[in-house]
Amino acid sequence: MASSHSSSPVPQGSSSDVFFKKEVDPTKHIRPVQSLPDVCPKEPTGDSNSLCVAPSLVTDQHRWTIYHSKVNLPAALNDPRLAKRESDFFTKTWGPDFVDTEVIPSFYLPQISKEHFTIYQQEISQREKIHERCKNICPPKDTFDRTLVHTHDKSRTDLEQVPKIFMKPDFALDDSLTFNSVLPWSHFNTAGGKGNRDAASSKLLQEKLSHYLDIVEVNIAHQISLRSEAFFHAMTSQHELQDYLKKTSQAVKMLRDKIAQIDKVMCEGSLHILRLALTRNNCVKVYNKLKLMATVHQTQPTVQVLLSTSEFVGALDLIATTQEVLQQELQGIHSFRHLGSQLCELEKLIDKMMIAEFSTYSHSDLNRPLEDDCQVLEEVCVLNCYRTCFSQIIVSKIILNFKVCQTYEVLHYVTLANQMRMLNFPQWFDLLKDIFSKFTIFLQRVKATLNIIHSVVHSVLDKNQRTRELEEISQQKNATKDNSLDTEVAYLIHEGMFISDAFSEGELTAMTVDTASQRNASPNSEPCSSDSVSEPECTTDSSSSKEQTSSSATPGGVDIMVSEDMKLTDLELGKLANNIQELLYSASDICHDRAVKFLMSRAKDGFLEKLNSMEFITLSRLMETFILDTEQICGRKSMSLLGALQSQANKFVNRFHEERKTKLSLLLDNERWKQADVPAEFQDLVDSISDGKIALPEKKLGATEERKPAEVLIVEGQQYAVVGTVLLLIRIILEYCQCVDNIPSVTTDMLTRLSDLLKYFNSRSCQLVLGAGALQVVGLKTITTKNLALSSRCLQLIVHYIPVIRAHFEARLPPKQYSMLRHFDHITKDYHDHIAEISAKLVAIMDSLFDKLLSKYEVKAPVPSACFRNICKQMAKMHEAIFDLLPEEQTQMLFLRINASYKLHLKKQLSHLNVINDGGPQNGLVTADVAFYTGNLQALKGLKDLDLNMAEIWEQKR
Repeated sequence: MASSHSSSPVPQGSSSDVFFKKEVDPTKHIRPVQSLPDVCPKEPTGDSNSLCVAPSLVTDQHRWTIYHSKVNLPAALNDPRLAKRESDFFTKTWGPDFVDTEVIPSFYLPQISKEHFTIYQQEISQREKIHERCKNICPPKDTFDRTLVHTHDKSRTDLEQVPKIFMKPDFALDDSLTFNSVLPWSHFNTAGGKGNRDAASSKLLQEKLSHYLDIVEVNIAHQISLRSEAFFHAMTSQHELQDYLKKTSQAVKMLRDKIAQIDKVMCEGSLHILRLALTRNNCVKVYNKLKLMATVHQTQPTVQVLLSTSEFVGALDLIATTQEVLQQELQGIHSFRHLGSQLCELEKLIDKMMIAEFSTYSHSDLNRPLEDDCQVLEEVCVLNCYRTCFSQIIVSKIILNFKVCQTYEVLHYVTLANQMRMLNFPQWFDLLKDIFSKFTIFLQRVKATLNIIHSVVHSVLDKNQRTRELEEISQQKNATKDNSLDTEVAYLIHEGMFISDAFSEGELTAMTVDTASQRNASPNSEPCSSDSVSEPECTTDSSSSKEQTSSSATPGGVDIMVSEDMKLTDLELGKLANNIQELLYSASDICHDRAVKFLMSRAKDGFLEKLNSMEFITLSRLMETFILDTEQICGRKSMSLLGALQSQANKFVNRFHEERKTKLSLLLDNERWKQADVPAEFQDLVDSISDGKIALPEKKLGATEERKPAEVLIVEGQQYAVVGTVLLLIRIILEYCQCVDNIPSVTTDMLTRLSDLLKYFNSRSCQLVLGAGALQVVGLKTITTKNLALSSRCLQLIVHYIPVIRAHFEARLPPKQYSMLRHFDHITKDYHDHIAEISAKLVAIMDSLFDKLLSKYEVKAPVPSACFRNICKQMAKMHEAIFDLLPEEQTQMLFLRINASYKLHLKKQLSHLNVINDGGPQNGLVTADVAFYTGNLQALKGLKDLDLNMAEIWEQKR
């Protein structure tokens, strides 16, 4: 037993402890309680003298160092020469007014007297008595500490005489260094005539060691004496504890006897019954295991029998059930260690047999004549083959087989490519049309076959969903039933079994009996065996031994029996359905790939690029129809043929555009910029563009021959005098728009090409007319005002149709490509700028004429002067040239600009001649000439109401 200072009684003085306190002077004797000094160094050096004086961590830590110096800061700062040293520190810092003052008691604090502690003394008095009683047993801590300090100091002084090496924890004489330090060899050397002195030294060493031993023994005896009371107290407590243990042992023995009697009378019989029940249940389980092993042992012969009758479903079902039983119920049985691998080999054999049968069917189905109307060769055969293929490996093999068969079938139609190139377009087109129809029939047959397979998968999915819903309803009912029962859990354990387990086994057995009886009561059930064992013995705990099957009816009326063990998860069935759909996609892609090869084999010599617009449009529509048909059959658009069509369409667009651009360039290079007659077919072409809809009119034989060409083109009530190139340009623009309607996939390309064509016409016409390029290209002598006005009117006609063209393309562009319509905005701006430049050019022509004529004008008779007669003559020629070409509003605006130029030059000339509006003779002559000019100008057709404002020719009077 451990003893402590608090539990061991120690002799103490009287309650006053006056003598004790007087004897032990705190200033002289009291030190902190310290441990025994370490008198030996860690590493002895062999010198006995150095061992005693070596530094020690225990002793050196109590030596005085500079860190033990403690000085009061105010004492260090006070000046001893001053009278009031205590206030020198504060007055030196805060001034002489800082002195000690009497603190006035606070009015808010109550005066505390002894009466306030009366209640506390009454409450603590009982505790004080207990405390005093404890003090009599245990001495005060300070007294005990002083006693220990005094005793310890004395013991320490004695122990300091013992060398430190003896106090080392690893002291051992078998160490040579330690041995030499304790017993130096010099004390035992008797050679050299020094025997008497060495003997004396040896004796002295022996006495010294004996002295060290006495000191240690005295200190040990002293330490034991200090704890003697605690030792005797522990012994007394030990006797009492032994008495308590003896009484407790007797009580425990009596309790065990009583429990044994109770166990014998009340529990032994019941537990024996439970053990018998558990034993019986274990025997039933062993019996069922043996029956299950016997059944599993017959698996391989049964599978061979099923395979001999091509009953793949039953064989795979039996194999899957047996494998599950081996993994769950019969795992670890040595006699069945090779059965699992044998069953796997059988399953692989069955897979190969099914693949061979399905390959035979698919080959027969895909190689029968396409004229046969029957889409499915043998629906029952498909179901019988595929209903067992609930395996990802078999599905992948079937997909591969389908692709091979499809490739073989399609290759039948793409041979003899060299002879095919000898066909003209109608013959080749009919061949392509026939191939597309055959491909469509082929895809329909594949889809019909896969639909039957797909229906099996979906029927299983529906069955799983219904089964899951029924299980959830059953679980909810069972949970409600379990909650209504009050069950007790017994915690008594006997031979490793819970009593509650025994009851559960009994209840489970009863439930199994009810289930088995209900199953045997059904008309389709068969008895498990004819043995004398009860019905529960015919059941097992594994769900795999309950070979439940579910039937799913297909659209063909064939029931597909799917074993519970063969069922896949919904995720696996979903993947299976996706694989079936991917199979149809693969068939469609192969057909499209073969069609592309057929198309490319004919396009090698540039045959497709040489087709005219109608032929290519017919080909494009046929291909688009086939693409849509395959998309409706398969549910997905194949991109290979569509990409080939787009590639050919791009080539067609390039050739289409280059042909028309070249044609337009030739027309412009040969255009003499004279007004052309408008044939009736062009007027019909323009009339066909109504309500913003662009469509080429149908040719009317007979009616066109009787109609005569018109002088102008009438567009929405306005007359347009145009050149022949613009009429053909209108037709070309309509061909671009019509091509977009026929081939929607080239809308963006056509928009870009049409924009380029319109820009080319604008720039080229500007070079030929405004830039006078027609003088060299066509051989014109000069660019007349009539040429300029006619060019402006042609541009105005194109500008009129640009919004219609824009709306046509906007209706056929996807929203994300609307940004391409900005090309029409740029073209419109360029055309307007070109028209404005032509108008400015007409004004500039008259401006140069005015500058030439009016610079020679002199104010003199006759009136009108020759200058004004020439000006009026040129104005009449200008009017005659443009009036029949431009609308009346544009003519008026043009002559207003010309008149403004005329007034500017006349005003400049009058200012040069110093002729002012003063009513003099010169003023009269000028007024007469101006009146002649005004009358002639307003006499022109369409200019009668023109406001000329001739008063602006005179300088303002200053």
